[in-house]
Amino acid sequence: MILSQTINSGLRKIPTWTIYIVGGAWVVWMFYLAATNQMGPEPINALEREYGELGLKLIVLGLAVTPLRRWTGLNLMKFRRAIGVTAFFVVLAHFLVWALLDVGTFGRMWTEIVKRPYVTVGMASFIMLIPLAVTSNNLSIRKLGGATWRKLHKLTYPIALCAVVHYLWLVKGFQIEPFVYLGIVILLLALRQSGFKWPTGTFKPRAIKGAASE
Repeated sequence: MILSQTINSGLRKIPTWTIYIVGGAWVVWMFYLAATNQMGPEPINALEREYGELGLKLIVLGLAVTPLRRWTGLNLMKFRRAIGVTAFFVVLAHFLVWALLDVGTFGRMWTEIVKRPYVTVGMASFIMLIPLAVTSNNLSIRKLGGATWRKLHKLTYPIALCAVVHYLWLVKGFQIEPFVYLGIVILLLALRQSGFKWPTGTFKPRAIKGAASE
């Protein structure tokens, strides 16, 4: 716990808006690389993939915030909302690259959604992210009430599952990384649904006002 306390002490000095700045800067930088043909022979596909993979990583990270705190004492609670909102905007960028630069027309986009299962589940994940991003603020918590707000934000679990299935179906050939993400998400879901009790004597930090509850 000494290591986690040291890390937490450093994290407390980092403002949450840093997540938005770093995430936005990365999105812009990737777009610049693609626009200047620095991402290989298929820059649109490469950009689409980069945005999608980062979006998935942020979704899984947001899902893992509570387990990390409970099991290791690493406290990322203050960043959870920023991680979730940044995940949404990165996934939005992923969608826009696909819709505007890859597919190009609404008719073809609709055909892809209906006929290709990996696109269908990816779109489902994106649509479920929208209400979470819109309500990721203190005003929404007050308007909806804590219980309703927490129930709504349980959409994080099907979002993560759909996102990882989308990734798994999308990749060509056998690649270990999608299965790692799938295993992590299934583990987190299984622990929640089984009523698993967190180990006693684990780190119990102060509650953070307005923090999302999984």
